[in-house]
Amino acid sequence: MNRRFLIGAIAFGALCAAAPAAAARPNIVLILADDLGWSDLGCYGADLHETPQLDRFARTGIRFTDAYAMSVCSPTRAALLTGKHAARLQITIWAEGSLKGPANRRLLQAASRHDLPHTETTLAKSLQAAGYLTALVGKWHLGDGDHYPETHGFDVNIGGTHWGAPHTYFWPYRGAGRFAEFRYVPHLEFGHAGEYLTDRLTDEAIRVMDRAAGRPYFLYLAHHAPHTPIEAKPEDVAYFEKKRQPGHAHQNATYAAMVRSLDESVGRILAELEQRGLAQNTIVIFVSDNGGYIGRDKGTSLAVTNNAPLRSGKGSLYEGGIRVPLIVRWPGVTPAGAVCHEPVVVMDLFHTLHRIVAADPPASGDGFDLAALLANPATHLQRDALFFHYPHYYETTTPVGAIRAGDWKLLEYFEDDRVELFNLRADLSEKNNRARELPAKAAELRQQLHAWRDNVNAAMPKPNPASRK
Repeated sequence: MNRRFLIGAIAFGALCAAAPAAAARPNIVLILADDLGWSDLGCYGADLHETPQLDRFARTGIRFTDAYAMSVCSPTRAALLTGKHAARLQITIWAEGSLKGPANRRLLQAASRHDLPHTETTLAKSLQAAGYLTALVGKWHLGDGDHYPETHGFDVNIGGTHWGAPHTYFWPYRGAGRFAEFRYVPHLEFGHAGEYLTDRLTDEAIRVMDRAAGRPYFLYLAHHAPHTPIEAKPEDVAYFEKKRQPGHAHQNATYAAMVRSLDESVGRILAELEQRGLAQNTIVIFVSDNGGYIGRDKGTSLAVTNNAPLRSGKGSLYEGGIRVPLIVRWPGVTPAGAVCHEPVVVMDLFHTLHRIVAADPPASGDGFDLAALLANPATHLQRDALFFHYPHYYETTTPVGAIRAGDWKLLEYFEDDRVELFNLRADLSEKNNRARELPAKAAELRQQLHAWRDNVNAAMPKPNPASRK
């Protein structure tokens, strides 16, 4: 057992001793938002948006200021469920994007798996083997029908498909014209006019609690919201249109209304746990899969969201694309109202939760057990750096890799080999590129990034012989 897991084992023992006896097999509720930006919640500085339920939740647990995901959805979902970096899994773009990349750019995108391999040990598989009821409610986006949640350890799959976004957020959640194919969200057939997807998925999640019948459960509530299409309940849109001011960083009232529904969903889940007497034996985690989408809302021509003070958004390896909100409540373990500034990443959640069912960590992985950090947010992890890899094109970026080591961050762009160096403590918005000023530091981080890519066998883009650029 290596040092990082030895520390985690000691800390986990202390956590179990401190927590109530019933918490030996706690329920786990993992709520994943889709494209929710770091500054989209009130407790992270949002202005137009209102998130009273999540703000209240943060006051009962730990809010992480420096939590990271991959820069787009499927890679984060794969990393979260396996504890392995998306580059190691070679799932580096969303599932549909893996099938074909642009043919008219300087580079041909790197190969990326469409399906999460059955050989991977997911958190759901481990918990299922330990007697947990395992349920995915909402978005899956990790492969075709032969790789759906049922093949990766989930007893229940409500709504999960290979698609990354719904046709519409209103019942019957199906239709053609928005995408190349007819899309639908399965198992939500018996709804009613005006029913909203975020609300319905919450209803289904509560029904999973009903069906657990005393068994410990792992409820993975993977909301589509606030991913496009940008649609919300009309009364909520009207409220935010009235509230919006010219000086607000956030200007999209429909997006604000989507965030409100997401917040209400979290509040309903937390209330159900309280009413059922389960709140003290349930770990609740809220996190987003990548930074907020800053493209234009087709319905209003407004930017969907604004990740300021962070730079850029979804797809990019600037902070706006990879830094995400993360709030964790583990009763008897996490101190209420704590704020943690230690950099963490989604793979850490796998390794932390896996500790519940297995004394030893998985044979391979890229995350850290956060047990000590959850008990004492001032603790530091014995981690040298965080790495990011997006060898593809997106609205916000060309193919790129990045490393964060302490306060320093380096981005390396693959088209022209240029690098950018930032000190995040002094320059959170990544405005001051110091690569020319500090060439030795840039070279050091670049070498470390290259060594990591070799270690995980990261797929790289290739020159495009048809490109004239």
